[in-house]
Amino acid sequence: MNAYVFPGQGAQFVGMGKELYENSELAKDLFEKANEILGFRITDIMFNGTEEDLKQTNVTQPAIFLHSVILAKTLGNNFKPDMVAGHSLGEFSALVANEALFFEDALVLVSKRAMAMQKACELTPSTMAAILGMEDATVAELCNKVDGIVVPANYNSPGQIVISGDVAGIDKAIELLTNVGAKRAIKLNVGGAFHSPLMEPAKVELAEAINSTNFNKPICPVYQNVNAQAVTNPDEIKKNLISQLTAPVRWTEIVQNMIKDGADNFTEVGPGKVLRGLIKKVDRNMPTKSA
Repeated sequence: MNAYVFPGQGAQFVGMGKELYENSELAKDLFEKANEILGFRITDIMFNGTEEDLKQTNVTQPAIFLHSVILAKTLGNNFKPDMVAGHSLGEFSALVANEALFFEDALVLVSKRAMAMQKACELTPSTMAAILGMEDATVAELCNKVDGIVVPANYNSPGQIVISGDVAGIDKAIELLTNVGAKRAIKLNVGGAFHSPLMEPAKVELAEAINSTNFNKPICPVYQNVNAQAVTNPDEIKKNLISQLTAPVRWTEIVQNMIKDGADNFTEVGPGKVLRGLIKKVDRNMPTKSA
C-alpha cells in the first residue's frame, strides 16, 4: 500500500517551487491562484527571496503547503495514495491530497493558522528544544518536574523528541535532561512554543475558521497528529485538526500504525527529506522516496 507523507515547518528553502512553476502550466496556474488568495506574491519570496524572508510566519507555512500540494497535483495519475499523513502543518497538505479539503479552502486555513500562531508567540516568550538519545516516557516524566510550561511537542522517531514551552522552563529542562543522560539537548531557532498549551489563543481563533469550512469525505484515511490513527470521518478530522495546535505530534506512532495497516512504501511530497529520515529511524528496511 502506498503511503504519502507531507513535511511541516523547517523544510523551506530559497527557490522552492520555482522548477514546478516553470515546467508545469497546472503548477503555474495554482501558484498564481495562491498569490491572489493571499493578497501578495508569495511566489516572488519562494523563488527569489532570502532565507530571512522565507522565515516570516505568514510566508513559511503557506510556502511549504503550496510546494507540497502543487507537487502532488502535478503527479497526476502517478499519485495514488492508499493512506496519507502530514507532520504538523503538513496535515493540511495531506488533507488536500486525500480530497478532504479543497486547495483554496486549505490555503486560507493555513494562512490563518500561521497568523494566529504568530500572535500567540508574541504573547509569551517561548521556544522549543530537540532532545536526542532518551526514551520518550523519560522525557515526558522529567518535563513534569520543571516549573513553568514544558511539554513534549513532537515525538519524531525513537530517541528524538522535541519539547516546547516558556523560555525559562525550556532552559531548565535542557539542563535537567542533559544531567540525567540525554545525548544532546538543543534549543531550536523557532518563534515560539508550538504544540503546547501556549498555543491556546491560536487554537480558539483557528477553531472558528475550521468549523466554518466545508470538509469532504476523503478518498483514503489520514493518520492524524493528535491520535496517530486512521481517520475518514470529516467531523473527526476537523476536531483533531483543531486539537493539533496544543497537542503533541505523534509521528513515531503514525509511521508505526501506517506500517501495521499495510504501508509497504512511503513517498515524501514537498521540500526536503526530513520525514524520510524519520521513517528510516522507525523502520530502516522500509522503502522511502521523494516525489
